[in-house]
Amino acid sequence: MSWWWAGAVGAARKKLDDGSGGNDSSAAATKFQSVGLVVGAASAVGASLAEILPLSDTPGGPWKVYTLSPPLLKQSVEHIECESITHIFFVDDASGSNLETLRYVLSEILPSAKRLQHVCLQTGREHYLGHDPPFREDLPRAGSKNPCHLLEDVLFDQLHKRGDVSWSAHRPTVIFGSVGLVKSLCTYAAVCRKEGAPLRWPGNRAQWEGFFDASDADLVAEQQIWAAVDPYAKDEAFNCSNGDVFKWKHMWKVLAEQFGVEWVGYESEDRSFRLKDAMEGKGEVWEEIVKENELMPTKLGEVGDWALVDEVFNAEMCCLDSMNKSKEHGFLGFRNSVYSFTYWIDKVKAAKIVP
Repeated sequence: MSWWWAGAVGAARKKLDDGSGGNDSSAAATKFQSVGLVVGAASAVGASLAEILPLSDTPGGPWKVYTLSPPLLKQSVEHIECESITHIFFVDDASGSNLETLRYVLSEILPSAKRLQHVCLQTGREHYLGHDPPFREDLPRAGSKNPCHLLEDVLFDQLHKRGDVSWSAHRPTVIFGSVGLVKSLCTYAAVCRKEGAPLRWPGNRAQWEGFFDASDADLVAEQQIWAAVDPYAKDEAFNCSNGDVFKWKHMWKVLAEQFGVEWVGYESEDRSFRLKDAMEGKGEVWEEIVKENELMPTKLGEVGDWALVDEVFNAEMCCLDSMNKSKEHGFLGFRNSVYSFTYWIDKVKAAKIVP
């Protein structure tokens, strides 16, 4: 169980803190026990899986890892030794296009992947639309055409044809990682600092005052690895959040301090605004920030997902889930959400994406 408890810090981060790397110099001669295919490698959890799986003490290892991203999916599948794959990690979001991606990947790989043991499917808290929180995995489905439900149905249908492959479904909430919400907020804060403007809250009162939880990208990856190799996690669905709660009214100060700017919290509905509107026309400002700080060459639209921020910060209600089932089945990993938030801010800075 020691590896899962290391998740309080993060398996990948612990390796860095210990001063040790992932695979040793003899990796080329290693006989891999497990071969993982990560579909959605450009996502936050996909990047974490690609980093954590090759580490020398990752359960089920040593691991060989293939990664796929949907834009080059068909060309990439042709160059993978499908017959050697033992585990598939499907970590793209639950959208309609990814429904077709999942169907394609499974239909192409299942017939030839004779060693395949397990498929991890990541969906999200959208699975529980129509229910009141806190959300438990045993809640019945509500509504129709829910993308999360449709993804699960494709998975079950494809695996039924094999009969010898187990599955697990993972339902994180808003993910703290190197892409998505954290990167967008960092970009917004950097623009505020450049313009000498305060970091204003681009959301409603419910999200400012209410309790919120998040899912650390490394933690989600660790739960998926656990489910892939632990017999007590087979054929089960699991929520995956950090295990604590926070309020954005407190976290907003943390973000402002990380970028050295003043901050303004929720004021009133009359003064509320959408970040998508506020960032309109800021492209030249971002170009100056990139040049002055010698950052990776990016456009503002590449680093900021304003629609995501607006969706999260303007939701009508605050939603929480239960992590009881995950703990009862043996996964004890967790995160301090404040530390998780600042850790990923540091990662985005270290990658020279924001100053």
